[in-house]
Amino acid sequence: MRMLILGGDGFCGWPTALYLSQQGHEVAIVDNLARRAWDIELGTDSLVPIASLNERIVAWRELTGKNIAAHIGDLQDYAFLSQVVRNFQPDAIVHYAEQRSAPYSMIDRAHAVFTQVNNVVGTLNVLYAMKEFVPDSHLVKLGTMGEYGTPNIDIEEGYITVNHNGRTDRMIYPKMPGSFYHASKVHDSTNIEFACRIWGLRSTDLHQGVVYNVQTDETKRDPRLANRYDYDGVFGTALNRFCAEAAKGHPLTVHGAGGQTRGFIDIRDTVRCIELAALNPAERGELRVYNQFTEQWSVQQLAERVSNVAAKMGIETTIAHVDNPRVEKEQHYYNAKHTKLLDLGLQPHLLTDETIQDLLASALANRDRITLDRIPAQVKWR
Repeated sequence: MRMLILGGDGFCGWPTALYLSQQGHEVAIVDNLARRAWDIELGTDSLVPIASLNERIVAWRELTGKNIAAHIGDLQDYAFLSQVVRNFQPDAIVHYAEQRSAPYSMIDRAHAVFTQVNNVVGTLNVLYAMKEFVPDSHLVKLGTMGEYGTPNIDIEEGYITVNHNGRTDRMIYPKMPGSFYHASKVHDSTNIEFACRIWGLRSTDLHQGVVYNVQTDETKRDPRLANRYDYDGVFGTALNRFCAEAAKGHPLTVHGAGGQTRGFIDIRDTVRCIELAALNPAERGELRVYNQFTEQWSVQQLAERVSNVAAKMGIETTIAHVDNPRVEKEQHYYNAKHTKLLDLGLQPHLLTDETIQDLLASALANRDRITLDRIPAQVKWR
């Protein structure tokens, strides 16, 4: 298939591009390199050094003989985007090209506005480009489980059957976003459903859980292919943060009580889910929603897992509960369905001690690059 990866230089986009190329698909990347600029803005960097996009592509071509085309530009620029889509004629468009951090969206008004404009307008431009140039293409869009929030009922995969006053209808599952970033994803889902319904487009909205692990079989092949490893308080997720803190001899900082429970997925499963969705496209006029995660963990459970594995490696750790900067339930019911990708053939990589050990070993090898004052969550929701 011809696969266009929007945001192909990012944490999920880069390993996806390599995986799809390795599977024999023709791959092209669109990226504006904004994620690298945000590192400069925030005074942080990937814990593992990463090569430039050009160096990455050259390394992949040298190793495999396969080429990945790169188009540098912004989805806000419709002339640029439409030219790429018109020329490449993708069978599937994989859309990662959004500002993906909840804390970044909550820094201040300017960052909230930027997040919503960047994400919502960029996706609208993608939908119009599809309508105009590739109406039969399939949009594989990365949403987030954070769209749902933490309702006190089971979370279905995108839709729910409602019985009200004697009448029944199948409706989009109610959304309760936890940040302006998550709200932008809700707006995306609404716009995509509308475009599918009125224009006959086809899309799969992958509501992804928190991604852990950083490397895939492809990114491990050469240091120039390495994926980014975020550990800071804005873009780093809890598991990465705990591993960096353990490597630096710092207490593992659990926000609040630590009962916040979420869905998690290994990056190796992320790239496979993308291919499964693309190889089994939605029907014309259909928006499918798949909950893309493989297991559920609380923040406290993750900290304890990291602490136990660190002890086996001779690393002493403590767990510290710190004030939670977010406005969220710290103890709650959480039961989300996630069967549709399994039905398509996903064979999950579940979180193992070996995976945590690899993350810890990587953090130890690069501990001089860890800046401790970048780890605490300094962005407040209130």
